[in-house]
Amino acid sequence: MRTALENYARYSSGPSSWALGRFILPVSRLDEFDVHLRRIPVHPIESPWRVAALMGSNVGADVYAIDEFNGRHTNEGVRIDSVEVKATSEAAIGEIIEIVPSTLHTYIEVPVEPDPANLIRSIGQGARRAKVRTGGVTREAFPRAVDLLRFARASLDNRVPFKATAGLHHPLRATYRLTYADNSPMARMFGFLNLMLAVAFLRSDMNESDVLRVLEEDDPSAFQTDDSGISWRSTRLDIKALSDARALGMVSFGSCSFTEPIEDLQSLHLLAAPVSRT
Repeated sequence: MRTALENYARYSSGPSSWALGRFILPVSRLDEFDVHLRRIPVHPIESPWRVAALMGSNVGADVYAIDEFNGRHTNEGVRIDSVEVKATSEAAIGEIIEIVPSTLHTYIEVPVEPDPANLIRSIGQGARRAKVRTGGVTREAFPRAVDLLRFARASLDNRVPFKATAGLHHPLRATYRLTYADNSPMARMFGFLNLMLAVAFLRSDMNESDVLRVLEEDDPSAFQTDDSGISWRSTRLDIKALSDARALGMVSFGSCSFTEPIEDLQSLHLLAAPVSRT
């Protein structure tokens, strides 16, 4: 926890802070967060730290714990403004919507198989957001591309913004190690850039067979960028289409590494390296 907080403090004031989202931790570790926050060196808070809390099975108790946490940190520039919680039925989604206040951005994680359309529709009816898991530390944790595409289509059809998490350290589809251990098994992972662009192309009415090709594209030369937009092979998205997809489609992705996605984008020349401040 202390290492993660020190890293977050450094990233939040670093040259790539524009890409940094929320600090994510389980509600069960909020007390531990408090202990280590007091122990790290004084951190410059140029803007409030936004925290996302992972909720467990007792949603009501977790909402109470979040209220207590926010009350303790009223004047400290740290606030939980987002929660993430799992659900596998429309009834469970209804209970979450009833208990969690609408003032919290609520991401409800649902399985991609079987067809999650009804679950996503329920999320949309409650004006909440969806969450999809795109991998893990085992090969079995990675969904099929067609199932991930179906989730994205259902989210767009129901006007439900979503976030994706797990197995998205890298921009492009490729085979990577499942963990950082030297002897880790390997698996074919999704790229966060592939997924974001697939959603944007879906919104732009590209046919789904081509969108699936975007989702599975592993050739860096297939993507070309300039100041006005990005192209995949012969098809282009302008800045407005990309911006709309970020606001109304896939709004963010979660990663246990902040530096790895940034460095990968720089190595692909899709992101300029920051200018040294020294």
